[in-house]
Amino acid sequence: MVGELIAGRYELEELVGSGGMSSVYRAHDRLLERTVALKILHEQFTRDDDYVERFRREARAVAQLAHPNIVTVIDRGEQDGRQFIVFEYVDGMNLKELMTQEGPLSPREAIELSLQVARGLSFAHESGLVHRDVKPQNVLLDADGRAKVTDFGIAHAVDVDGMTITGTIMGTSNYIAPEQARGQPVDEQTDVYSLGCVLYELLAGDVPFDGDNFVAVAMRHVNDPVPSVRDVRPDVPPRLDWAIQQAMAKDHDERFESMADFAVELEACHAELDGNEGATIVVPPRPRPRAKSRRPARAPRQWSIWPLVLLGVGLAAVAGGLSGAILLHGNGNSGTGAAPPRPTGPVQFTSAAAYDPFGDGQEHDEAAQDAIDGNDATPWMTEHYRSFTKQGVGLVVGASRAVSPKTMTIVTDTPGFTAEIKAGDSATGPFHTVSNSRTIASTTATFSLNGGGRYFLVWITNLGANDQIRIDEVKAR
Repeated sequence: MVGELIAGRYELEELVGSGGMSSVYRAHDRLLERTVALKILHEQFTRDDDYVERFRREARAVAQLAHPNIVTVIDRGEQDGRQFIVFEYVDGMNLKELMTQEGPLSPREAIELSLQVARGLSFAHESGLVHRDVKPQNVLLDADGRAKVTDFGIAHAVDVDGMTITGTIMGTSNYIAPEQARGQPVDEQTDVYSLGCVLYELLAGDVPFDGDNFVAVAMRHVNDPVPSVRDVRPDVPPRLDWAIQQAMAKDHDERFESMADFAVELEACHAELDGNEGATIVVPPRPRPRAKSRRPARAPRQWSIWPLVLLGVGLAAVAGGLSGAILLHGNGNSGTGAAPPRPTGPVQFTSAAAYDPFGDGQEHDEAAQDAIDGNDATPWMTEHYRSFTKQGVGLVVGASRAVSPKTMTIVTDTPGFTAEIKAGDSATGPFHTVSNSRTIASTTATFSLNGGGRYFLVWITNLGANDQIRIDEVKAR
C-alpha cells in the first residue's frame, strides 16, 4: 500500500495506525501540497453493505463538524472497491501515548484536556451525532497541545430512525457505558460516561475497571460501584472526584444532563484550582432533570447523598467555587504559584493560532504565524464581519516557556478596534486578563501587563468602524 496513489491525488507514505475496521496512512496530497491522514476500510469489509454504509456515514457526519477539537474531514471516495476518507493530519501523540510517556497527569492538565474533548463532543451532540467510542486512543494532540477527537467510525445520528444498533455491543469495554454494554440504545450521556472514564484514567494512571476479557470488564461497568479517584490520588480535589462520579453514574438519568453540562462543571473545577485552592467546598446538587423527547420518562430514583460528606461551610463556598467558571475569566494569575520570570529581552514567540471559541473555530489560522514573523507587511486577519455580535475573537501567540513580560505591542493597519491581553498555560485556554481593555487609536499600541504565562491572547472585543481586523505583528518584552 505504501507508495500507492489514491484517487490520482493522495500518495500513501506511511501506515500510522490500524484498527478493527480500517487502516490509517499518512499521505501526501499532491493537489494542495500538504500532508493528510487517509483512512482505508479493510478489504474484508468492502463486501459487507452494513460496514460500507457505516464507513460512508462517518465521512458524511463528521464532514459537517467544523470545530477546533474535532479532526476535520477533507474528502472521501472509492478506488477499486475500497472506501477511503481523508482527514487533516495531526502530527502528535494520542492521550493514551501521553499517559504512557508521562504517567498520571496533574488535575489541571487532566481537566484542561478533558474540557477540550467535552467541547468537541458537545458540538457533535448539538449536530445530532454521538461518538460511542470515546477513549484516549481517539483523542489526538496537535503541536500546540490541542486535543482533537477523531474516529467517529461507530458514531450514529441520534435522531435518525433505524441507525441505532440495539442489542449489539460496540465500543471499547474499558470505557463502555452500562447501557451500551447491555446492547441498549445510546445517546449523548453514553459519551458523558465514557469521558468520565477517560478523565479518571488521566488522573489515576489506570482504567476504572479492568478484567481478563471484554465481557468481564463490561460487566464491571454494569454492576460495580464507581471507584473514587481520590483513593489512588488523594491530591485530586473533592469536587473533581465528584464530577467523575456524576459522569459515570450507573443510572443514565443520574449523569450530567448533557456533555455541555459536564463541560460547565469541568470549567468550575478548573476555576477552583485557580482561585480557591485549599478552600472547603460545597458539592453542588444534581440539576433537576429536564424532559427529553427521545426517551420515555423513567421512574424517579433516590439521588445519592454521598457527596454531602464534603459539605463544610455555607453557600459562600459555592459562590467562590463558581465565580470563575468560564475560560475567559477575570484578573489574576493562573494559580500555579509564583509568577513566571521576566524576560531578559524581547520574547521569542514560537507559535501562533487563531482563537474563536464563540464562532466556527476558524479565523485564518493559516496566516497566524505571519503575526510573529518579524515582518510588519504580513498580517494575520480576522474574517470579514457585517455585524460583530459575538463576545470576541483573537490571536494566541506562544513562547517556548512561561514568561511575564512588562509590555506587549500590537502593530496593525486597522486601528479603531478594542482589545485586551490575556495569558494562560495552554494554547486553548483558560486565559486570565493581564491588561486593561483599550481602543487601539494608532497603528502601534503598547499594553502594560500585570501577569504572565506561556501563551498570550490578543482578545478583540469590538471592531470599531472596521469589518475586519489585521494584526501585522505582536511583540513583547
